[in-house]
Amino acid sequence: MADRFTRPALRPAPTTKPNQNRPSPRPAPMAVARLVAAPSPLPAAARRSPSALRLAFAPLPARWVTWVVPSRVASDDRAGAVVGEPEPDEAARRAVAERAARKQSERRTYLVAAVMSSLGITSMAAAAVYYRFAWQMEGGEIPVTEMFGTFALSVGAAVGMEFWARWAHRALWHASLWHMHESHHRPRDGPFELNDVFAIINAVPAMSLLACGFFNRGIVPGLCFGAGLGITLFGMAYMFVHDGLVHRRFPVGPIANVPYFRRVAAAHQIHHMDKFEGVPYGLFLGPKELEEVGGSEELEKEIKRRIKRKETLDAVQ
Repeated sequence: MADRFTRPALRPAPTTKPNQNRPSPRPAPMAVARLVAAPSPLPAAARRSPSALRLAFAPLPARWVTWVVPSRVASDDRAGAVVGEPEPDEAARRAVAERAARKQSERRTYLVAAVMSSLGITSMAAAAVYYRFAWQMEGGEIPVTEMFGTFALSVGAAVGMEFWARWAHRALWHASLWHMHESHHRPRDGPFELNDVFAIINAVPAMSLLACGFFNRGIVPGLCFGAGLGITLFGMAYMFVHDGLVHRRFPVGPIANVPYFRRVAAAHQIHHMDKFEGVPYGLFLGPKELEEVGGSEELEKEIKRRIKRKETLDAVQ
């Protein structure tokens, strides 16, 4: 029994030779922790109060830093510079320049059409007036009554067209013909708009009356000739003031500096603002029509705005 419970003999610990290079054993983890955590003994005079320590080692306020990385980066072979997406300011300037170039092209196109039509109509009307009165005076006796009727109806037709345009603008163009006139109240895309058809429609009776008065003699043909001439003169004046001065579809030169035409242009601009239920619907008598509905103050404000805008554009150019 004593042999079964005898303890085995312990092995002797290995002995190391004195000159053998062996790494020094690492200290126990707890010893390292105690070494780091144990405060170094300092004299009482060198110790600081906890409040001083917190003040001296107070953390800095947190700040967020945002890094902007371009979505697409390319290298320029010539300069080796990094090129990214175009800047918003550059893209905006490019869009403004393209829009200005497009508007300039549209104005040039419309100006050519306006000048050609004006020259054509003016030359035809002048030739018709000359030959008709030369033809009337061939017989020796000058038909004073017929000539007076022609000139009187020319002025009357030109003035009457203002009232006709006011009525048609309100009762037709802003009613049953709005599908055509609407193109004039929204941004135009191109040199022409569907509303320009009304100019052709008004030219048909003018040319018919001129032809009737040119190829026939008598008081009635003379009156027809005068009416056609008055409609033609009104149409040309309407085109230069309305299309050129108000909507700047082509330059009008010194017409823009005439004080009354400034009032006309400002009054028609208020019509497009729809501040007084569309008033004024007329053009040349638009300021008077606007004053009748209490729009005098707004008219003066619009005149000043247009003058300031023109001065700004002149300074930029």
